[in-house]
Amino acid sequence: MTCTVLLAGDSTVASCPASEAPMSGWGAQLGGHVGGPVRNFAKGGATTAGHRAEGLWAALLLEAAPGDLVVIQFGHNDQKEPELPYRDNLRAFVEEARGAGALPVLCTPVQRRRFVGDRLAPTHGDYPDRVRALAAERGVPLIDLTAATTELYERLGPEGSKALFTHFPPGRHPLHPDGVADDTHFCFRGADEVAAIVAERLKEIA
Repeated sequence: MTCTVLLAGDSTVASCPASEAPMSGWGAQLGGHVGGPVRNFAKGGATTAGHRAEGLWAALLLEAAPGDLVVIQFGHNDQKEPELPYRDNLRAFVEEARGAGALPVLCTPVQRRRFVGDRLAPTHGDYPDRVRALAAERGVPLIDLTAATTELYERLGPEGSKALFTHFPPGRHPLHPDGVADDTHFCFRGADEVAAIVAERLKEIA
């Protein structure tokens, strides 16, 4: 892939501080799969409104050149603030990326690891459907990560899927001496597997 990929999103996309290793967003692992430059403007805790307010979106647009891909994935934190105009904010991102000559790509949010028996329990409400509807309305390429990660976690099962996330018992990891059981944030392996899914779809789009 010869174009640059620019990423806007939350912690499930972002590069994490070394002190949080092996926690990683999928965007941090994407470069090895697309074989081209990746500029990651995702940030932990970001909403569609906060990404703009902090200047991250403006910084992304400064780097965007005609023909680049702008990949956008939000939802985890917007869901916590339902008063935010989520779909309107995404629509503005789409139009502004197009205004910069770049190709926007919308992603539905990656799933959290919440099992009921052997099946994953949806945790994002109608937010994935809002993204799907906007992609259809505006003719934007869509990467349905909600569906793809649901399939991935269920294929591995309740126990096997733990290996994709930041899960350690006490005393196992030097950076997490008290242990950690995080069902939202990937470890390096999980981030790499999701990045491979994204990269495969981007190669079809670019």
